[in-house]
Amino acid sequence: MTEIHPSALVDPAATLGEGCQIGPFAIIGPEVTLGKGVVVKSHAVVTGWTEVGDETVIFPFAVVGEVPQDLKYKGEHTRLIVGARCRIREGATLNIGTEGGGGVTRVGDDCLLMTGSHVGHDATLGNRVILANQVAIAGHCWLGDDVIVGGLSGIHQWVRVGRGAIIGAVTMVTNDVLPHGLVQGPRGELDGLNLVGLKRRGVGRPEITALRAGYQMLAQGEGTFLDRARRLSEETESTHVREMTDFILAATDRSFLTPK
Repeated sequence: MTEIHPSALVDPAATLGEGCQIGPFAIIGPEVTLGKGVVVKSHAVVTGWTEVGDETVIFPFAVVGEVPQDLKYKGEHTRLIVGARCRIREGATLNIGTEGGGGVTRVGDDCLLMTGSHVGHDATLGNRVILANQVAIAGHCWLGDDVIVGGLSGIHQWVRVGRGAIIGAVTMVTNDVLPHGLVQGPRGELDGLNLVGLKRRGVGRPEITALRAGYQMLAQGEGTFLDRARRLSEETESTHVREMTDFILAATDRSFLTPK
């Protein structure tokens, strides 16, 4: 059964799934849909046209579904979709989308958004993304599955971060990050591959060897960076290397962090 604390303000038009728990002084808006077993702890706010997946937990003072921090936003009817089993920790903020950015902000399943982290308008986060304390994801960013962003880091608007990449703490990222890349430094620099993450996810030695060779070709081969990526795409038989080259050759509004 759903449990709602007497001091919580839950709009009668909101949709709550079975087994939801709404804590003291929490606020749930009229266009909110909570899946089964969602927990909204004390003083959290879930508002806007927002959908929250099953078993997600929203911790105190998080604000989920508020309007964008975008001066171009004029009140258009846009939304936020949060996946299942996410953990949205204290003081985190997630904004709805904008008409100019597609109208939807998305967070995948099993994500951990730590204290004070921010997900801006029209951003897309894949599954199992981890944002450490005080991470800021600007509007229109795209983060693939299994991305980890270290504390106090910022991702500039429109930047793409490929699957399995890791961003070190206190890093500003202004250009696209290759899948499985390792980025660190105050002004983010690509400093190799996230080998630890690859091993933890069970990627075999042959694929890791192919990735390392592909990375070296991107760093030291002939021609421009895009020329090397095209040539590598034609030559490789590795699915992980092909993922990297497809990412590079896809349309983007940013340049790339390139191998040293």
